Amino acid sequence: MSRVLVVEDDPANAILMETILSDLGGFEVTVTDDGDRVLDLVGTGQVDATVMDVSLSNTRVGGVKVDGIELTRRIRRLERGATLPVVLVSAHAMRGDAERYLFASGANDYVTKPILDPEAFIRDLRRQIAARPSTAVEREDHGS
Repeated sequence: MSRVLVVEDDPANAILMETILSDLGGFEVTVTDDGDRVLDLVGTGQVDATVMDVSLSNTRVGGVKVDGIELTRRIRRLERGATLPVVLVSAHAMRGDAERYLFASGANDYVTKPILDPEAFIRDLRRQIAARPSTAVEREDHGS
């Protein structure tokens, strides 16, 4: 079973995302808005993909406030985070946001909230997980 980390600070959105991913998608889901925990989970290889809210209001890393764009940049600096599928989600979609956010963060995909087609969202996330190249650390962990 694939493990998905949902980084979301709005309780209603967190419950909705967890329900979509676990009940409809069959994923093992962890939800948090603690930036230090996010980096720990990614760095120790405990997730197969991340769904990241862009507008995190109370998320901190080492006491410093970060949004979803900055947290994704920090994920990308981790060896296990370099190829981790990261999907940005935002309710504040304006023309050009997707391209700007993807470029600024290094994320794989951008989806607007609410998720109008959960099946397509799940299908795309599964495709990204399946296509992910492993890192040297992951190959060592699996003895390859």
